[in-house]
Amino acid sequence: MDKLRRYLPFLTWFPVTRKSIRADFIAGVTVALVLVPQSMAYAQLAGMPPYYGLYAAFLPVLVGALWGSSHQLATGPVAMVSLLTGATLSQFAALGSDQFIVLAILLALMVGVMQLAMGLFRLGLIVSFLSHPVIVGFTNAAAIIIALSQLNKALGIASSRSQNFLADIWAVLQQVGDTHIPTLLMALAGLAIMIAIRKLAPRWPGVLIAVIVTTVLSWQIGFERKGEAPITAIADGEVRSLASEFARTTRHIAQLGRQASTKSAELKGLEKSRGQGSQHALALRYEIEVLRLEISDAEGENRTRARALRKFAFEHGAGSGTSEAQLFLTGSVPPGTQTDGHRWRVGRITGDRLELIGGGEVVGAVPSGLPAIRLPALNWDALATLLSTAFVITLVGFMEALSIAKAMATRTRQRIDPNQELVGQGLANIAGSFSQSFPVSGSFSRSAVNLAAGAVTGLSSVVTWGVVLVTLLLLTPLLYHLPQAVLAGIIIMAVFNLINLEAMKHAWQAHRHDGIAALVTFFATLAFAPHLDTGILVGAALAIVLYLYRSMRPRVAVLGRHPDGTLRDARMHDLPTSEHVVAIRFDGSLYFSNVPYFEDAVLEEVARHPRARYVLIVGDGINELDASGEEVIRHLVQRLREGGVTLVFSGLKHQVLQVMERTGLHERVGAQNLFRTEDLALEAIHSAIGAGTLPREDFLLKPFR
Repeated sequence: MDKLRRYLPFLTWFPVTRKSIRADFIAGVTVALVLVPQSMAYAQLAGMPPYYGLYAAFLPVLVGALWGSSHQLATGPVAMVSLLTGATLSQFAALGSDQFIVLAILLALMVGVMQLAMGLFRLGLIVSFLSHPVIVGFTNAAAIIIALSQLNKALGIASSRSQNFLADIWAVLQQVGDTHIPTLLMALAGLAIMIAIRKLAPRWPGVLIAVIVTTVLSWQIGFERKGEAPITAIADGEVRSLASEFARTTRHIAQLGRQASTKSAELKGLEKSRGQGSQHALALRYEIEVLRLEISDAEGENRTRARALRKFAFEHGAGSGTSEAQLFLTGSVPPGTQTDGHRWRVGRITGDRLELIGGGEVVGAVPSGLPAIRLPALNWDALATLLSTAFVITLVGFMEALSIAKAMATRTRQRIDPNQELVGQGLANIAGSFSQSFPVSGSFSRSAVNLAAGAVTGLSSVVTWGVVLVTLLLLTPLLYHLPQAVLAGIIIMAVFNLINLEAMKHAWQAHRHDGIAALVTFFATLAFAPHLDTGILVGAALAIVLYLYRSMRPRVAVLGRHPDGTLRDARMHDLPTSEHVVAIRFDGSLYFSNVPYFEDAVLEEVARHPRARYVLIVGDGINELDASGEEVIRHLVQRLREGGVTLVFSGLKHQVLQVMERTGLHERVGAQNLFRTEDLALEAIHSAIGAGTLPREDFLLKPFR
């Protein structure tokens, strides 16, 4: 039964009681009320259509609970992972486009496979490469980026994502004068409701209430306004040319795609009949690669054009007689021309027609029914491109989930298995990728709600899954008028608690190097955005380098006899040292990085004490000895012996002595020069030198006279 529970950890939920079932049911429903609107907000953060958040809240919630080790961890869309997803994929495809969605689903599969493999091979400790200061710096920067990324949606201003996040934010701030007031008021209303409920009635589902109120209000006032017009309706020649070029390039991309598909099919048939090495096959591969490069270049050009078009605001001038209605740039309407009184922006260009947005943006039509279950589209080029991002999301997502699970375990006294949690998170992402989900992880806010609501076992997540199931089947039409600005407010509220500058200050106080790692990670993440994976990798690399630097120069203390009889740092306590015996304590492992420093420290002290005949190495702090350390000690013993100085060790640990015995260093040093404690070593040195030859002021050996 224990072996079965290892592979099916949800069996530990049983047997259940009526009391636990009731508690899990209430907790599951409570979490679902938060999850449904929050998941749609996080989908928007990930650059996906909002209803994909419901897909990410479907199977991953169930699978993560069934195969994870924590009974209260709520798996699903989270802010940090969603931001990493959107920021990374925006470099390769337009937000919300079919290509973007395909890449996001593939990324979920990659993250899931990595997490599952780490769990099966019991590599949970690999997250130690991301130190706490690095995570603190990254989390603070990411929280700021998340909040700022929602600024344009809260203000109703057109924005785009480029390779420089700070430049994008500056572009938004320059358009503050074009703020869509109804959108701003809707965002503020949603925030006000959530803040008020958090303070006045914290047990109420404030997010859900804000969503219901603002959705009804949006429906009543006609918050959404859409329109369409032909490209030829744009009055400004340059803007019309830009839109026409976008449409022309879109058609060209489709044509290139068809050519690439035809040649790929021809190549497959050729490889089956003649093999892969034929000259014709090589020529076809070259042509396909050229077509892909053309498509990539054309898509990049269109992304630039789309960003430019979204910045223009138009006024719709009514036509008269035989003349068509025209779109004039705001402020450029000819005198006497009557307009409809609204400002319009280009939403999409389909064929030769413009889809116009003239009001606030809403979620829109959400497909009813369950997501299609199918294998994610595999593309080897995309796999190679997304590898580093998938690895970062794997570590960050798992670290977030594990830290939450451990925090809750301190209250529930449940044992958390990091490797089993990796398996659960991995299977959740894999299952999600088959049901059109982007990457997910454990949620801090929803897990806290789950625990506070009294969840006893993972059955609460099964209940949450059931509520999402009902929502997908029956309730999606009710979400049409949900304002996007309110989703932006939900995200801002969710990440506000992630900002913790005090933790960065605390890291600085703990150790200057930790503070440097946190600050560098913080500013690197901001500077490299939207390449957030670069920011955290820079921080992790710096933390490792600083650790190696510290280990290269560990603390070396020359010891003197304290009045209480113990050996202590002579410089720190202003103690006299012996002229006959140099006692040194080395606080670090002896390995390739720091053995030169160890050797220099010993020789330097011998040079300072020319009358010394013994050097005592107090080795209590030496935890490890590698081949480089063994070689240096071997040469040091020989060199000192030739100068009439004996090297003596005390307090060496078992693992260090084992290395010395295996390599023959034990015999080279001599068993008579290895002691359990420093006092035994000094007593033996005292006997060897002879008491009559010692000056009375030699405080180091005084207790043995």
